[in-house]
Amino acid sequence: MSEKNSFLVFSGTNTRYLAEKICASLGCPLGNLVVTRFSDGEFAVSYEESIRGRDVFLVQSTFPNSDNLMELLLMIDAAKRASARHIIAVIPYFGWARQDRKDKPRVSIGAKLVADLLNVAGIDRLITMDLHADQIQGFFDVPVDHLYASGVILPYLQSLRLKDLVIASPDVGGSKRANTYAKYLGCPLVLCNKTRARANVVDSMQIIGDVKDKNVVIVDDMVDTAGTMTKAADVMKAAGAKSVRACASHCVMSGPANERVEASAIEEIVFTDSIPYTDRCSKIKQISVADMFAETIRRVVNNESISNQYLI
Repeated sequence: MSEKNSFLVFSGTNTRYLAEKICASLGCPLGNLVVTRFSDGEFAVSYEESIRGRDVFLVQSTFPNSDNLMELLLMIDAAKRASARHIIAVIPYFGWARQDRKDKPRVSIGAKLVADLLNVAGIDRLITMDLHADQIQGFFDVPVDHLYASGVILPYLQSLRLKDLVIASPDVGGSKRANTYAKYLGCPLVLCNKTRARANVVDSMQIIGDVKDKNVVIVDDMVDTAGTMTKAADVMKAAGAKSVRACASHCVMSGPANERVEASAIEEIVFTDSIPYTDRCSKIKQISVADMFAETIRRVVNNESISNQYLI
């Protein structure tokens, strides 16, 4: 069987925009899959072409609402029952990843539950990007190809040619990621120490490091309500930063996020297109990761190493 017809790429409903770009990069058509929805909210998945003996790549980010995850699970189940050779879940944004441990008594570990659901449904491999916690890879019983958005974000930051550059982490938890960016770009690292009043609400924040007369770029894995990111930007601007930009892998941007970003000291915030973003905010720029995922799919099909795809 030739490479051209040995694999097929299918997409869930809300990640079709990215799957189409991945297929364009691969030079192959997007597979024909139909999702039938019923009046009670239930839905069914069916493949409208034979996938027997094929490697099928199912592109679907599992961002809220939970229909996206359920749709992916049904896609996996249908592929398994249709005798696909291998089923590879391509999940650019892996939802529920913030629930990766018990941080207080009597709580769920949502990331492990989602991993179990995908394992039981029948995936043979997972391709994902910038998990909220690297250890989530260990929740799976199948190979995990964990890509990094730095492959597209770092070249963009370099193209800005910013002088007196400083990389910042909006919280201590993201210090490893920010430190990696700082080392690659050869610039200082600044940390923010925050305390939360409750989930999605920042109580106070202090800067650890010098940002006076510096061009600051805040690095994070996702922006949800933008409370942490905008608070960090405002604190840094008040501390004398020349400019404040931000970059993050996943554009969750829920609730008051757009209004907060517009009203903040952030000049620009750069995301990938791992999640569809329909609201328009003048400060937001999206960079596509379609070519990166397409190249990874090509290498998986050809049993080639993907390690040299990583800048850092």
